[in-house]
Amino acid sequence: MAESTQNKTEDWGFWKRFFGHLRTINHHRRLVRKGCFRIGLYKQGLMHDLSKYSPSEFWVGVKYYQGHRSPNNAEREDIGYSSAWLHHQGRNKHHYEYWRDYQVTPNGPAMVPVPMPRRYVAEMCMDRIAACKTYQGSAYTDESPIKYYRNGAGKGNLLHPDTAAQLEMLLTMLAEKGEEETFRYIRHTFLHP
Repeated sequence: MAESTQNKTEDWGFWKRFFGHLRTINHHRRLVRKGCFRIGLYKQGLMHDLSKYSPSEFWVGVKYYQGHRSPNNAEREDIGYSSAWLHHQGRNKHHYEYWRDYQVTPNGPAMVPVPMPRRYVAEMCMDRIAACKTYQGSAYTDESPIKYYRNGAGKGNLLHPDTAAQLEMLLTMLAEKGEEETFRYIRHTFLHP
């Protein structure tokens, strides 16, 4: 009887992670879609992160789901890398990792960042806002995305300098002037240089 109870507990744990991960993806996509629609990126809002429903990404997310952070981080801690992230970044143009190419340097060929088109920088901004809102919940403020950026990917040469400057400018504007003014600026100025 103890074995039967354990199996039921394990089954419940699976379904809890399954629906928790699905709910997190859907919530995140809904926030990005809302932001993208506000800045005029309708198609990108609809198409955002659809690869998260693919088996390569979804089942890894279910396995590592915790609810308070990306399952990709838990997978990295477990096996040393995130297979779901490697799949995701290569299929979604709003991630700066997508925008890397070989370049001949004095030291030989190297992978270097290339400039992102502004529409993908804008979607990346919406993605970062939505991720912070999703994982921080009521603790989110308009300063959260710039703090997250500066503590993580904002360091080093991961982004092309032009892309880094654009993203930092948008996230700083968000922190200082709020969503309404920042989204208006993106829609009417940033996307139409």
